Amino acid sequence: MRKRIGFLSFGHYRDVPGSRVPTAGDSLRMHVDLAVAAEEAGLDGAWVRVHHFDQSLATPYPLLAAMGARTSTLELGTGVIDLRYEQPLAMTEIASATDLITGGRLQLGISRGSPERAADGQERFGLPLPDGANWSDLARDRAAHVRRALRGEPQARSARAMQLGQRPDLPVEPRSPGLADRLWWGAGNHASGLWAAEHGYHLLSSTLLLQDDGRPFHVQQAEQVRAYRDAYAAAGHALEPRTAVTRSAFPIVNDDDRRYFGLADEQRDGVGHLDGGAARSGPTYAGEPEHVARRLLADEAVQEADTVLFALPSQLGYDYNAHLLASLGALAGALGWRD
Repeated sequence: MRKRIGFLSFGHYRDVPGSRVPTAGDSLRMHVDLAVAAEEAGLDGAWVRVHHFDQSLATPYPLLAAMGARTSTLELGTGVIDLRYEQPLAMTEIASATDLITGGRLQLGISRGSPERAADGQERFGLPLPDGANWSDLARDRAAHVRRALRGEPQARSARAMQLGQRPDLPVEPRSPGLADRLWWGAGNHASGLWAAEHGYHLLSSTLLLQDDGRPFHVQQAEQVRAYRDAYAAAGHALEPRTAVTRSAFPIVNDDDRRYFGLADEQRDGVGHLDGGAARSGPTYAGEPEHVARRLLADEAVQEADTVLFALPSQLGYDYNAHLLASLGALAGALGWRD
């Protein structure tokens, strides 16, 4: 079955002895080059994580625009933009400009976001939590505001409208037709997946589930994807829904692969607690290409989703990650995911 595949990267950088990605500039430039390598390897997408106050990718739009200028077919995505840090109209302007630069290839993943290093980061961005509000509801309200603005609904009043006491008549510019239909919601549990379906967002299933009933991660995640798809159909949306999951997978085809990931294959999920509740994440798949292929074929969520993103070990530098992208492209072909 045809699937879209892509990479998802934190873009970590560290200025420590031996680092292959010591600075933010090194990370950003490397990811532009990796987008080119991904397209050459036959992948469909380049997605970046967004985290603030950390040595990782924090400002996706310049990076995605640069990726778009160097590629022609690659989808360019965010997984995800934390709406706690976003002013909806400013986000609409810069996202629309990025989408126009890339020829309509932006896939905009958004959500309430995951825990950040800064305890007061949103306040320092000038967006504190209002009294009596909660971040989940506020993020959903901001998502709806962004979508209305992307669709061209007037957001401000002209001088004439002000004089006449009329409603807003000025939409946000620039406008990028179609971007409002490429909004993905990052869902970390079944309830948020169902909410995304009801409101017509694509589903970007989280790399961990903030719930756990003891079953394997891939089984619970597959159930989330199926429930989302059923709820989306029941809501009667005209647009075809898309679903994406992320996996760490490393086909071992040379000595470098074996050195880095020869012992990385995991048989058990990661389990623990986050945000005061149970959390479960999936294992790493590593081994000979046939072994990794078998594990992906046995992964129920991978089979359910139409898009599979592979996490990149970006701190290993360009050469290794370009090699990994080529291996993943070949693996996708062997799995029958390519045309």
